[in-house]
Parts: sequence; C-alpha cells; structure tokens
Amino acid sequence: MDTAHIPDLITPAVPFFVVSLIIEGWVAKRMKDSGRPLLGHTVKDTAASLSMGLGNLVVGIFWKGIAFAFYLALYQLTPLRMGSGVAAWVLLFFADDLCYYWFHRIHHEVRLFWASHVIHHSSEHYNLSTALRQTWTPMTGLPFWAPLALLGFHPAMIVTAQSISLLYQYWIHTEAIGRMGPLEWVLNTPSHHRAHHASNERYLDKNYGGILIIWDRLFGTFEPETERPVYGLTKNIHTFNPVRIAFHEYAAIIRDVRRPGPLRIRLSHIFRGPGWKRPEPEARPAPTPTPTPTLPA
Repeated sequence: MDTAHIPDLITPAVPFFVVSLIIEGWVAKRMKDSGRPLLGHTVKDTAASLSMGLGNLVVGIFWKGIAFAFYLALYQLTPLRMGSGVAAWVLLFFADDLCYYWFHRIHHEVRLFWASHVIHHSSEHYNLSTALRQTWTPMTGLPFWAPLALLGFHPAMIVTAQSISLLYQYWIHTEAIGRMGPLEWVLNTPSHHRAHHASNERYLDKNYGGILIIWDRLFGTFEPETERPVYGLTKNIHTFNPVRIAFHEYAAIIRDVRRPGPLRIRLSHIFRGPGWKRPEPEARPAPTPTPTPTLPA
C-alpha cells in the first residue's frame, strides 16, 4: 500500500506542537509569578511524553498503510456509498466522534485495550506535552472505525476525520484554560478532559468524548470538574523510561495470566476491567478438635 496518498494532518502540525508547548510554559511561569501556579512541566516528564509521541509517529509510518488498506477492503465490499458532499462530511463528523467515544470507553473498560491506552494516562502532570504521550500499539483501535467503511465512507475521509479529532484534542490538555461557558454543554473542553485524566474516584471512567461531550451526557459517563484533579493513574508507575511506559501493562497482564488458576480466571485478567482482581481462595475452616477422653477416677 502506497501511503503517499493517505491524508496526514498530524506530521505537518509538529511545528505548531513545539511552539505551543513553549508558549504554555511561558504562560505557566507567568501564572506562577502572579501567585496562581499550575502543575506545569518537568523536564523528565515532558521528555518522556515527547519520546512517546515520536515513537507513535514512527509506528504510524508502517501502521497507517495497513489500517488504510483494511478500511479500503471493507469499503470495496459494501455497496453503500456516502459520497463526499457537505452532507456526507457532516454525517461523518458525528459518526466519527461516536466511534471515538466507544473506542475510548472500551479502552478504559477492557484491560487488553487499556494496556494500549494507559500510556496516555501515565503522566502525573497535565499539559500540552501530555497530549503527545501516545501509544506505540495503535492496532487496538482498528475495529472501532470499521463500521464507517462498511457504511460507505471513503477511507481517505475516515482517516481525515480521525486526524481532525486528534488535532482538536491536543489543545484541551492544559490547565491554562478555565471553563468555557455554554460551550461546556456541547464540546469536550479542557475542564472536561482534566476530569478525565484525574485519578480522583469521582472522575474515574468519565468524559470519554473526542470533540463532543454529548455522548457522555447521553450514555451516563459525564462528570463535571468540581474538585481539584489529581493526575495520573490510581497506581502510578514512577518511570520516565519510554519502553516501560509503552509496555508495562502488557507485561503485567502476562504476569497475571501465568499465575496458576482456572482458565476463566486467566482470561479475566485480559478481558475484564483494569481494576479487576482475582478472588482470593476461601480459607478452609479449621477442623473441630476431637475432645480427649478422660479416664474415670
């Protein structure tokens, strides 16, 4: 598959990412000097996020052609054709965002998928560099946009819609922007996404939306930002090593699956939620001691 004709909006945006990171750092310093500190950046954490982003770009050079070929095969199988007019693009905007919602939600609710997505949540900081902390195993997302190809959307349109969604979500990874008034009802905003990245119990598994927040409101996964978010995982990994960040959860799954136990328990470590724990074996009741007979006096 020749990837030269596959739309790529991400690579040309890299200079913008760099400039915006510098501007955000400057804003954070100004806010700190004025007595309104942000969590800001640390050199090691930012470097780790940038390393994950660069790795994602490298993997994408090979993967995007495979994904495009898969969607193209599905597109050629279906007799449906949505065309490329304005109405098709409007419909695709909502359909793509709905696909992203379920992609994102499943990647939080099923451990196998979480192993790919946990990378994005592994930073204990929240800034624009966090947006670049992307997975090195994007293959888990392939099935979630397959329905769009089967509905007759051209793969080039699907890839373009995915890129637009990803670019939109870059700017919401910041503490420098507060609430945005009425837009909070419809759009995924920095406030909504701060809650999503928090490890506070009330925020866990909430606000999955990409561009729109309407799906969370519709499916009962919306939670407004009402208390200070504590960023990171419920059990942080405390490493800046990109390889460990990329694969630590896969390694943990393998360790759990290799532990002795029934097949259903081993499979549960893969397909249940990330927080699932295997039940502890029930303690056997202690045997009742046999009374010692006493001899007659």
